[in-house]
Amino acid sequence: MTMTFLSRRPDSGLGNIRSSPGDPSRNVDWVLLITQGALTIIGCFVVYSASWTTITGDPYAFVTRQVVFAIAASVVMLGIMSVDYEWFKERAAFLYGVTIVILVLLILMGLAQGLSRISFDLGPINFQPAELAKFTTLIALASFLAEGRSDEVTYPRFLVGLILVGAPAVLIIAQPDLGSASVIISIAMGVLFVAGAKPKYIATITFLSISTVAATFVSGFVNEYQKERLRVFVGQNANEDSIYQVRNAIRAVGTGGVWGKGWLEGNLTNDRYVPVMWADFPFAAVGEQFGLVGSALLLSLFVVALMRIWRIASLSRDLLGTYLCAGVFTMLLWQVFQNVGMTLGIMPVTGLPMPFISYGGSSLLTYFAMFGLVQSVHMRRMR
Repeated sequence: MTMTFLSRRPDSGLGNIRSSPGDPSRNVDWVLLITQGALTIIGCFVVYSASWTTITGDPYAFVTRQVVFAIAASVVMLGIMSVDYEWFKERAAFLYGVTIVILVLLILMGLAQGLSRISFDLGPINFQPAELAKFTTLIALASFLAEGRSDEVTYPRFLVGLILVGAPAVLIIAQPDLGSASVIISIAMGVLFVAGAKPKYIATITFLSISTVAATFVSGFVNEYQKERLRVFVGQNANEDSIYQVRNAIRAVGTGGVWGKGWLEGNLTNDRYVPVMWADFPFAAVGEQFGLVGSALLLSLFVVALMRIWRIASLSRDLLGTYLCAGVFTMLLWQVFQNVGMTLGIMPVTGLPMPFISYGGSSLLTYFAMFGLVQSVHMRRMR
């Protein structure tokens, strides 16, 4: 019996002591994975607490779909983690081209129907191409800049990078979806900054972005509700219905106090005083029910995730991995800041979801895919 035990070969997988330290399966960043899981679980509870009193008649309608989205997104993330991120570099042009085609098709469908469209209605789900564009644009830009193998971005390479980012950003603005376009731009800034772009190049992107958005407002290209959101932010002649949502979101956070009112005990949250809270203003639900302490704990989880992504970027075996992590870092940082900011009234309402917390399949799928890329970089850092 003893001889049989001693002669048995070790099991394969994480417990295989004979496997190489560079084996990807032994290099998952468990801190980041657990943090992501915690955020997703918290998100499901927040979605339920903010939607269980809706007029749909089913208190579990939104949270059930969110759980299904999370399971599907987990499968996608595991698939991305299982392949070397170089695989995406080799197919960057194809993925980017498909994304541009889909964005153009969405605009053409909207023009044909005389409506503004930001998603395809696929029956039980709505597919938002802007979410796909975040993923493919990051891969295309990071792959292009990594080919330069330089600590500085030259002006010609900057122009090409600007075109790579500008094409999907303009098409997304044309939908119009200014929030998603701002995320594309934040990704570009993060990658270009880490790649060594000069400050004047970053300033150029900022100026062009602001000018493009201003032009859409001046030309009347954007929807009236988006103009109304800007009026609410600057305090200019906004109607009462538009102010109502933001005002009550601020009240919800403020009335939560230090410890909050308790799970499912928030009056503003449960009585639907903040429309579509589960998608646009989940932080208000957290603030009212769990107060300052709960809000701080939630934001602390995002800080941990950002720190791990930063660490993985510094440990990457090549520039491509570093650039991919930089894009995910700035994307996460921007969306959390924007969503919390609009809840507190210090940023205009853009409809950007809070990562992992807000209800929405496309957003959840995108972030799981992005974190899958980061994990792929970490898992293969010693190859």
